[in-house]
Amino acid sequence: MLDTLLSPFHAVADLTVAGGILVAWIFAAGLLMWMLVFERWWFFSRRLPMLAQASLEAWRGRAERHSWAAHQIRRAMISRLSEEMNANMPMLKVLVPLCPLLGLVGTVAGMLEVFDSMAILGSADARSMASGVSKAMNCTLTGLAVSVSGMYPVYYFHKQIRHLTEALSDKFEY
Repeated sequence: MLDTLLSPFHAVADLTVAGGILVAWIFAAGLLMWMLVFERWWFFSRRLPMLAQASLEAWRGRAERHSWAAHQIRRAMISRLSEEMNANMPMLKVLVPLCPLLGLVGTVAGMLEVFDSMAILGSADARSMASGVSKAMNCTLTGLAVSVSGMYPVYYFHKQIRHLTEALSDKFEY
């Protein structure tokens, strides 16, 4: 039973050994990315409704809502909520394309290892080139897999931010 639970960790460890240090960096970037995804999910599901309700109550508690100053206060309230929704989104938007770039660096490092083995041996021996090609492919695979796994959450949160900002603007009636 314990071996079954630990098998994914063994697979990740094997991939890290086969792909080199850059695979570990890709996994670290992926871990950070998914921590931010879960933080954003928690914010949108738990924290944002409370913040929006408090802002709406403050707006509705105002006696005067038609002057220029009141419109600026409304705009500031919506802007604060939008800013809260956009927190950590720039980091997520950087981590998604960063992973395949790290994979590309690992690919280049693996191919350099292949060329070094060819230069040392003076010929293209398949066994000497195999570890470099394996390292290159493991880095490429890991970088793409981590990046693709983060593309949908970034798209989803971006869409939610636009939709919720518009919905909040409608709720802050004059």
